[in-house]
Amino acid sequence: MTRSSQIIKAYLDEMRTTLTKLPLETIEQIVQVLKSARAQKKQVFLFGNGGSAATASHLAVDLTKGTIAPDKPRLRAIALTDNVPLISAWANDASYEDIFSQQLQTQVEPGDVVIGISGSGRSPNVLKALKLAKSIGATTIGLTGFDGGKMKDLVDFCITVTDSSMEQVEDVHLMLGHMMSSCLRADG
Repeated sequence: MTRSSQIIKAYLDEMRTTLTKLPLETIEQIVQVLKSARAQKKQVFLFGNGGSAATASHLAVDLTKGTIAPDKPRLRAIALTDNVPLISAWANDASYEDIFSQQLQTQVEPGDVVIGISGSGRSPNVLKALKLAKSIGATTIGLTGFDGGKMKDLVDFCITVTDSSMEQVEDVHLMLGHMMSSCLRADG
């Protein structure tokens, strides 16, 4: 067996183990929160840094386009990671820690859904935005990994991918978004 084959096999074995630990009840609760948001025409805001920023953008597309169902309102999802000029303005004029909270301050309303994504659960800008959203009356959801960091105790619903590999945590976060979108599309 080559070194690459060993790495591939180990990666897949670790992913199988990680997937068996996912909290199915929490995933279902989050699907219900998103269904309710769609029915009430509330908005969903997503954000994160680095790979989690890419996941936020990807999930915003999936939740907006991939959940369209006959006779149902469309779910409105916005990735706060996508407006680079606004992000850089807040980072430059205030601080990087404010890039998401300041965007939410302008847009979030009670009953909206705010999804913070942080593999470590410790990203200061993600945590600050989640605290703000909670104070306004939004439902807060966290996607995190490792031990959940500070995020797990801050949000209303949290899925902690209990894995010690950031790559695998990020893989599962993307998969969770696809699962939720599939449920919303199928259940209408």
